[in-house]
Amino acid sequence: QVQLVESGGGLVQAGGSLRLSCAASGRTFSNYAMSWFRQAPGKEREFVATISRSGAGTAYADSVKGRFTISRDNAKNTVYLQMNSLKPEDTAVYYCAARLRIGSSRSDEYDYWGQGTQVTVSS
Repeated sequence: QVQLVESGGGLVQAGGSLRLSCAASGRTFSNYAMSWFRQAPGKEREFVATISRSGAGTAYADSVKGRFTISRDNAKNTVYLQMNSLKPEDTAVYYCAARLRIGSSRSDEYDYWGQGTQVTVSS
């Protein structure tokens, strides 16, 4: 089992920044690709970003490319999502997820999920 706990969400004005963290415990963190997803009210959960086990590889949804940065610290068992130039349409609950070995943009391919953290961007 892998336990994931997100933090860092909150209310921010458009154009502002937030940094989300996801602390993992349980299994060997470096065995898992880590990703961020988000879900807005009335919408399906959508992929945001993923990072490889070593941190060398990353991928982003087109909607956040150039504004968001995913990173990880395997010594601290933590993955981060730096969000800059936030827009009202970024408002959602943000979830981190872990998948053994290789990341994916499909939410149904993930083994473990955190409880989510709310991000609200005001216009």
